[in-house]
Amino acid sequence: MLQIDDIVKIIDVSVLRPDITLDEVKYFIKEIKKYRFICCFTMPCYTKILVDSLNEEQDILVGGVVGYPTGADTTESKIAQAKELKAIGCNELDMVINVGFLKSGMYKEVEKDIESVFNASRGLSLKVILEVTLLTDDEIKKACDIILNSGAEFAKTATGWIKNPTSLHHIKVIKKSIGDKIKIKAAGGINSFETLLEMYKLGVSRFGIGLESAIKIMNEAEKYIFFNKK
Repeated sequence: MLQIDDIVKIIDVSVLRPDITLDEVKYFIKEIKKYRFICCFTMPCYTKILVDSLNEEQDILVGGVVGYPTGADTTESKIAQAKELKAIGCNELDMVINVGFLKSGMYKEVEKDIESVFNASRGLSLKVILEVTLLTDDEIKKACDIILNSGAEFAKTATGWIKNPTSLHHIKVIKKSIGDKIKIKAAGGINSFETLLEMYKLGVSRFGIGLESAIKIMNEAEKYIFFNKK
């Protein structure tokens, strides 16, 4: 059975809104230190604050977002973002795939986009965001094939900016496509411990969850573990 220490080590917690304030970032940092979530993300303008505030916390990683939230940035701008975030001190990067290129069948361009960010961020863990609710199953499978060839460590389901949530079906499609070759990060509408547990059992290694939902999930997990010990 998952224990509390296991759960915080599979949650990437985030506050990724355009209107986030500095006070919210400071509160975010306080809660990260309290719960010890494995990795944290905020908007790029505040990322250095996370790095500077958490650089002595050996068990907490700082992530950066590339091409967020649309993925429609030029490859050159994504490369620049990746290099800047690496220089700032990020441990991991989550980049958004070019969804429009993928849906247009521009697979070489999609692959070049991912490989370029991978090369610019060598030494960091790279997760590639598919935005699965905008894709067909066949498009998800094709994207997974491209990611497998890119050097990325994770296929990630969503940014969390699209209204429709990641489903168990999406996880199954990705898992069938990638097997155990790379890892899965689930994000987008994951707001209960029950959902997290179901996805974990399907093979998800990491979860991208907003701060409020992450705290709610931790409270639910504590109750679940307590009652299942009896």
